[in-house]
Amino acid sequence: MPESWVWYRLSSLWELVSGRDLTPSEYGDNDIGIPYITGASNFFDDNLIINRWTINPKVMAKSGDLLITCKGTVGTMVMNTQGDVHIARQIMAIRNLYNLNIHFLKIVLASFVQQIILAAKGIIPGISRDDILDIIIPCPPLKEQERIVQAANNVEARLNDISKNLS
Repeated sequence: MPESWVWYRLSSLWELVSGRDLTPSEYGDNDIGIPYITGASNFFDDNLIINRWTINPKVMAKSGDLLITCKGTVGTMVMNTQGDVHIARQIMAIRNLYNLNIHFLKIVLASFVQQIILAAKGIIPGISRDDILDIIIPCPPLKEQERIVQAANNVEARLNDISKNLS
């Protein structure tokens, strides 16, 4: 690892917000209030699908938070670009505390997805807060984080082009 990089436990750099379920009387499909994100079915193609709203939010994810599924379908991630959303207990929001690159964190956590899935326990697989917070990640300087994110975006764009040309 380069000398300028440092290993950190995720809990020392990021806040983890655990979701909370609402009762059916606390939400609806009438586009009133703020979006209510209930699980992996709300994640599609790196975007949030909004189909429920609540006027009684209890646990909020904010714009820029990285959302990760923690129950049922474990380890699916999407950036919250919607603003304030209520998250159910099947979702955790990872919030940036130190102006680090959240896109870099998403790339790093993607490399841990299989490990996260293997940590899932129960009849309906689930992971705990500690399964996420205890992950030790490499952290380069901010400029290097940005360079890595740009390089990953370039590779993804090229792979998408190749995929389109093969279709």
